[in-house]
This record gives sequence, structure tokens and C-alpha cells, in this order.
Amino acid sequence: MSEQSSLLPMWAMDDPIPVCDEPETEGPAESARPEALRLPGAVQPPDGQPPGIHVLSIIGQIEGHLLLPSKNKTTKYEHVLPQLVAVEQDPRIEGLLVILNTVGGDIEAGLAIAEMVGSLSKPTVSLVLGGGHSIGAPIAVAADMSFIAPTATITIHPIRLSGLVIGVPQTYEYLDKMQDRVIQFLVKHSRITEARLREVMFRTGELVRDVGTVLIGRDAVEIGLIDQLGGLHDALRALQRLIAVRRAAPAGHAGAQAVHNGPLRPWRAPGDPFFGRPAGAGRGDNGAVDRHAHGRGDG
Repeated sequence: MSEQSSLLPMWAMDDPIPVCDEPETEGPAESARPEALRLPGAVQPPDGQPPGIHVLSIIGQIEGHLLLPSKNKTTKYEHVLPQLVAVEQDPRIEGLLVILNTVGGDIEAGLAIAEMVGSLSKPTVSLVLGGGHSIGAPIAVAADMSFIAPTATITIHPIRLSGLVIGVPQTYEYLDKMQDRVIQFLVKHSRITEARLREVMFRTGELVRDVGTVLIGRDAVEIGLIDQLGGLHDALRALQRLIAVRRAAPAGHAGAQAVHNGPLRPWRAPGDPFFGRPAGAGRGDNGAVDRHAHGRGDG
């Protein structure tokens, strides 16, 4: 079967295109909504009510520039990035919930999604269910607040290359630079230090056929990679709290200052006990919500 035909829906391969007797019509609110927000993953609100929260699912393998086999469950960056742009532009959407159950995938595609999530001007919360492995970790920590289920896991390991590898020093220098990009992103957007992250990333003896560490639920919180242990209720409650704080913040609020060229986030609340972290701890003086003030780990 050709590559082109494999992209067609199953009914298009065997049967003629179905014809509807009466075309479906959309209401004014539905037709005005961007197409990306009508795809699976959007929370459909009751009629006449604003969407409020958009849900983004990161599942399966994060696909890069090459098309994976059709049997693989994938997250395609060309689908996710326009959704995030639409979330940023739609005034009816006040927050983003990112749900992860992924084995990882392409490094640059994963970092692109993570950078988009981290640069949104609206409150974001992530929840790791099942697994947030490999390049899924930067996406998880990119949110303002990150949660992980008690049974969920995150595998931290060095990057890998597939395909032709040229055995020259420049190849290893390139690998080191790419590895540093991932490390610096994780350190900047979480409470873990660089020395601690490198220790778990290059640990030997834990994985049978690999180098690295599997962090199960509470382990990821204890080392500072994920903010809190919790589930869906906790993640939604945190996101609703962030949205409420953002609504109440005046336009000239001191928290609206950009930190390290980060996005303007006027809902930052220093020392808010709701987030379980005092002011000045971890992600800068603005507590759990201020991730951009955290620099390189000192080991």
C-alpha cells in the first residue's frame, strides 16, 4: 500500500465517500470557533458558556519529521502547535490542561511543544498519567504547575540517535550540545539542580539495557522534577485557582514583570500556600508559579 493511501480514512480505502441527505449545519458559536479547537482534546462547554479550559493530550510517541507506521499511536507536532496558537488567541479559553501518557519520541518536536506550552500567556497545568518518559519530561515541567499520579513513571535517560552515525568527534560534540539543551530546559522549568539531574540521567545499574533512572510518582516530586503528587481533581483545582488569581490581578500588578524574558504572567502569587511551596523556594521569588526565575543548578 502506498504512503499516500495509508493516510486516508479506512472508509476511503474500501467504500465510496458517504453522501449525507441533509448537510449538517453549525450554530454561530460553533462556526466561529477555530477549527483546531473543535478537534478531539477540547472540552465542549454547555451552550452559551465559554470554554474556559482546553485539554491537550500528549500520547503515544511524539512524532518528528518522519512519519511513523500507522500502527503507532503518535502525537504530531503539526497538530499540536496550531492548537496552542489557537488557545493563546481565543479569549474564551482561560487555561490549558496538558495530560501526558507518552513514551517520548523526537527531541526537537518535543522541545518545540514544551517551548510553546512554556511561553503561553495563560495559566497551564500538566498531569502525568501512566508515563511521561524521555522528551515527555520537558513538556510536563513546562507548565506553571505539574502533577504526577502516584503510579505514573518518568524515565530520565541520555538522548539517543537512530540511523547513520558518523564516528567523528563532531558527532559527540553535537550529542553533548543536544543533551545540554534538554538538561537546561528541565533545570530552568523545575526545582531540580543540574548536578542532581545529571546524576539520575547517567546512572548505571538501574535499567537493564540502558543508562538512566525510572522515577515513580513520589520520586519525581522528591527530587524536584515535578511539583506535586496528585490526580485529575488536583490538577483541575490548581488550574482553576490560577485562572481565578489571573482574573483578580490588576493590569499593573507587580507579578506581571517579565522574568528572564519570560512571558507576562500577572496571576503569580508570591507565597501562595495553595501551591505548597513558600515564596523564594525553587522556581524563584514568586513560588510555584514562577518557573522562569530559576537558573542553572549549583550542584
